[in-house]
Formats: sequence, C-alpha cells, structure tokens
Amino acid sequence: MAATMIIGVPRETKPMEGRIALVPHAVAELVQCGHQVWVQCGAGAASGFSDDQYQAAGARLAADAPELYAKAELVVKVKEPIAGDLALLQARHLLFCYLHLAPNPTLTRSLCDIGLTAVAFETVQEGTQLPLLAPMSEIAGRVAVQAGIHYLHGSMGGKGLLLGGVPGAQPGKVVVIGAGVAGQNSARMAAASGAQVVAFDRSAQALRQVENIAANITGVYAYQGAIEEAVAEADLVVGAVLIPGARAPHVVTRDMVRAMADGGVIVDISIDQGGCVETIRPTDYRDPVYREEGVIHMAVTNMPGAVPRTATEALSGAILPYVKRLASGQLRDYSSLSDGINVSDGKIVLPALLE
Repeated sequence: MAATMIIGVPRETKPMEGRIALVPHAVAELVQCGHQVWVQCGAGAASGFSDDQYQAAGARLAADAPELYAKAELVVKVKEPIAGDLALLQARHLLFCYLHLAPNPTLTRSLCDIGLTAVAFETVQEGTQLPLLAPMSEIAGRVAVQAGIHYLHGSMGGKGLLLGGVPGAQPGKVVVIGAGVAGQNSARMAAASGAQVVAFDRSAQALRQVENIAANITGVYAYQGAIEEAVAEADLVVGAVLIPGARAPHVVTRDMVRAMADGGVIVDISIDQGGCVETIRPTDYRDPVYREEGVIHMAVTNMPGAVPRTATEALSGAILPYVKRLASGQLRDYSSLSDGINVSDGKIVLPALLE
C-alpha cells in the first residue's frame, strides 16, 4: 500500500496575506490519493474559497491553528512562518512553503532550534528552472509595474507622470534589473503601458528573450556603468535580481538612487532575498512605501498577496505534484525535492545558505 500522510493547510498569518497553498480541487486530488487533509477554518476566505468548498472536497476543518498543527505531519503553507507559526511547529513536522532564508538568519536559527525539516518552494529546481517560484515571479513582476504606475501619480507623492505618455507628452522610462521570469513580466507590463523600457541582465539568452517581447524594450548587458546611467534617467526602477537560495547582491547603490529625480519610484521584487537596491528595506501592505533620497521605495515581501485569488490558483497548480510526492514519502528519492531542502532535522543543508 502506498504511504499516506496527514497534510495541514493553515491560514496565513503574514500581514494582509490572503493566499492559501491549495485550492479545493487540489485537496480533492490529495484525498483521492488516500491522504488526510486538514484545512484551518477561514484559511481560503480571502482567496474566494469557503470552508464548505473544502469540506466538499474531502478536507477536515481545524478550528484554529493549534489544532491544525497538532494534526498535521506535512505543513503546506504559502509564506515563511512567523512568530505565531513558529510556536506551533515541532521537530516531527515537514514544512513546505516559501522560506527565503538567506536574508533572515533569525528565522533560520528558529527552524534549526525546532529541529524540523523544511523544503522551500523557491529552491525546488527542475534542471535550470524554478517551477514553484515562477508563477509568483510572473505575478510579482506585473504587480510591481502596476504599483509603480500608481506611485508615480502626483497624488501619491510621485513626480506626476503618466508612464505611457500621450500624444504631445513623452512616455516614462523604466529600468528593469534582471531579465528572468519576474523581470520579463515587469518589462512586458511596462512596455504594454507605452513606456520606454531598458532591461539589464548578464545572460545573452535572457536579453534576447526580453527584447522579443516588444519593440519598446531594449536588453542591455548588466555593466555597472550602464546601469548607473540608466537609473539616473529612470522614472521607475524594478529590481528583479535572483540568485537561487542566496542573498541578492546590491546592484543599485545609494549614489544611483540619489541621482534619480525626486518623485521617482523603485519597486524591489527581490526583497524576499534581501533586495538588490542598497536603500531598500522590507515593507508590507499596511504601509507599503517610504521615501529615501527623494525616491519612493516599495519593497513588500509578499507582493503577489495583493491578488490572492489569482496567486492562489497559480500556486496551487504548481505545487500540487510536489505535495503528492512529499506526502507519499519521496522527499529523499526525488532530487528536485531533496536538493530543495533548506533545513534537515534542524541542520542547514542548502549549499547557498551554508556559503
């Protein structure tokens, strides 16, 4: 008989985070495989999924987080655990979620002290691809530009610029640092608005891909001098640098930010890995922006959380095959999962973290 597991899906506790890891249809598939799935009451409400829908899919409802964590063997959630979650996690738990441990040594130590094993969505790899990070990168890339357009409005403290321009008024200039999945989606959104877009990367293939999106996107090799020149003229800068599992390097320096015109906007998607802008610090949707060197900064650490319905549907479909493998005991047998382990029995094992 195939191995079965008790899977727990808690309500997210990060401020203004409405995503849930699994939609009811995904729960139904896990139940059909023989697994027991517990969902915390109200966990799917902000994404548009009711408790009744989860019960109809075969889930059992936990009244609160303590009951959910007490029942679960495999905990599947969206964002990294915070204080309330950490108090409920135990060494027996297998944790599967976004972790982004590189810039967060405090959380790393907490997970090690608990003694559990944790696999991070963002470090699961299939060849060179990051299949569980990609859907949220797509969303974050698009949300970043939507936010940038909003904060460029004079009413929001921005320079009062319509990013796409109109006949008789020049379009704005957008600089995207990093032309991976997030950066390409930012470039696509910015180009669709009518802005002039420059995307930087060190991969010739990525630059070709981003240039093929639209005629008003230029791909440029990421020389530091070229980035410096482009940022000085930018109305909106999007940071989208990613080194899987590792802390993002500071590509945009404070001097570069200081050279931007007052009321410009920076949105740093890479804040989950520490941020690629020297002046950036984490924010959340309760107070998403701050001004430094005259420039509006946005660095919300759960950017896709602004669109929980869309993000939940995209995430659930991506993670379900891996949840099935974990629930059937394949953590050590499937290299994409075993290589994605960040902490094992309370010890750091991910090479990027050890470095």
